[in-house]
Amino acid sequence: MKRFYLLTLLAIAYCCQLAAQNVQLHYDFGHSLYDELKERPKLTSTVEMFKPDKWGSTFFFVDMDYGDGEVQSAYWEISRELRFWKAPISLHVEYNGGIKYIKDAYLAGVTYSYNNKDYTKGFTFSPMYKYLRSNPTPNSFQLTGTWYLHFGSGKFSCTGFADFWREEHTDAKGNAHDFVFLAEPQFWVNLNAFKGIDDDFRLSIGTEWEISNNFAVMDGWKWNPTLAVKWSFN
Repeated sequence: MKRFYLLTLLAIAYCCQLAAQNVQLHYDFGHSLYDELKERPKLTSTVEMFKPDKWGSTFFFVDMDYGDGEVQSAYWEISRELRFWKAPISLHVEYNGGIKYIKDAYLAGVTYSYNNKDYTKGFTFSPMYKYLRSNPTPNSFQLTGTWYLHFGSGKFSCTGFADFWREEHTDAKGNAHDFVFLAEPQFWVNLNAFKGIDDDFRLSIGTEWEISNNFAVMDGWKWNPTLAVKWSFN
């Protein structure tokens, strides 16, 4: 589970001064789709915060994976967008880290953002330098794209991101890999947009699809869908 899609929000934030926080809970079906992932945790919680200011915006999220009655792994990102001008380009700095198989990473680059006039759809693209601490080849790159689409008078939302980066690593089978692809499209049904439901009842029900190639300790392409709920605080 990854991101409140900071890059899709930052352009809106500059215009609307939007702030956002939410918590999510995902039930992951990956453990039942692949024999090699039968020990994959079934539950993941996500806490996210996005806050703009006059110098740009700050974003962070924390993922925790649960299994056997305890937290089995954790991951977090914190990033900062800087923009002192009107052009749709911002400077981006980021830190990624966690426990278990996750290594520290530091990123820096730029972000291009596009939004339509009513902010119902948009996308971003970020080319970045990536430093992977403790990796045999620490100097790397990452390309990140994000998208969002709100339709049905706000009843439905499609959001997501895709990352492609270079990282020398070995999967659980002992196979060596140099590149990683990860995408996580999400689809949400926003209950408070339906007639008869209070606007303050900010519960969404949806799904996330983790589509990856050689991500973490997995070998080759994998599709891991979830069933999820999300509560937004604004």
